[in-house]
Amino acid sequence: VDLEVLEQLGEEFQEEIDKLTKEIYHLAGEEFNINSPKQMGVVLFDKLDLPVIKRTKTGYSTDAEVLDRLKGEHEIVENILKYRQMVKLKSTYIDGLINVVDKETCKIHSSFNQTVTNTGRISSTDPNLQNIPIKTEEGRKIRKAFVPQSDEYILVDGDYSQIELRVLAHISKDPKLMEAFYHNEDIHTKTASQVFNLPKEEVTPLMRNRAKAVNFGIVYGISDYGLSRDLNISRKEAKEYIDNYLKNYNMVDEYMKEIVRLGKEKGYVETILNRKRYVPELKSRNYNVRSFGERIAMNTPIQGSAADIIKIAMVKVYEELNKRNLKSKLILQVHDELLIETYKEEEEEVKRIIVDIMENSITLDVPLKVDLKVGDNWHDTI
Repeated sequence: VDLEVLEQLGEEFQEEIDKLTKEIYHLAGEEFNINSPKQMGVVLFDKLDLPVIKRTKTGYSTDAEVLDRLKGEHEIVENILKYRQMVKLKSTYIDGLINVVDKETCKIHSSFNQTVTNTGRISSTDPNLQNIPIKTEEGRKIRKAFVPQSDEYILVDGDYSQIELRVLAHISKDPKLMEAFYHNEDIHTKTASQVFNLPKEEVTPLMRNRAKAVNFGIVYGISDYGLSRDLNISRKEAKEYIDNYLKNYNMVDEYMKEIVRLGKEKGYVETILNRKRYVPELKSRNYNVRSFGERIAMNTPIQGSAADIIKIAMVKVYEELNKRNLKSKLILQVHDELLIETYKEEEEEVKRIIVDIMENSITLDVPLKVDLKVGDNWHDTI
């Protein structure tokens, strides 16, 4: 870890926090403790008269969901959301990472746990390296601090392309979904053209984005309420998207119903490699608990199989690098990607190993595809 980069980012983030603090005070017309939900509730709902969304035992709720729904009501809301994001980045990722860097080696040693997540994915703690933000530009900047051990090395990143959707195509045997992956089509554009009933050429970026949310939402057993919140659209519109999707990919619809039925019958569901997850929630009398169980039943074979596949690939890549006595080392696994600290002279060999092993670690009815990126730091491999 390059401590200079982290410290410089820390200063940059603090400047932004100070600027946002001034702006929030100006918009509120007074100074108050932005980190106090109680004081913020008074400012937002008593002083600025914004609509009350949710109450707590001690007053108004100002949690992320409430602020999200208040976007557009007043300029102060966007600033508070941005302020919270910057404070979290600085305290958790800048200050937090600086504290766990080994002062002698300048390395970070995370712990990886095999049996913590229910999905079967490996998890990382002290620090959690799998949680380093990627959705915002500020969050992504933090990855610039992660660098190879010396100038003789670079980072090579192998990332499975849409592995969960490929697993879904394999499990459901849906011909339209399988065909898209066989012909290397952009699955989100294809889904958009099906859901909106338009030729692919007429699909706009917004439509593709919405189709992407539906594609991944289906994998997680999303409801019309969940999708409407994610996309900021009405529940009616969200329901239409989901219904159109399931009408077009009708084998996916059948798979979802069948896996829930099987889960209720057996008490568990399985991944492709027969790893079981018990779902007692499916038998609950409580509707919300039962619905949660149904989402687990739909999602586990997909997400759990993706977790199994990356683990197999990870072990095989590690073994192959050792077998060939390479200086390159596997240093991190994050969800669907493997990060290799690669000795520069071994770059081409390492790339071949990654692609060959990741794409062939298991045989599915659709091809697995890996995207390779190379960089002098982790940010450049995104």
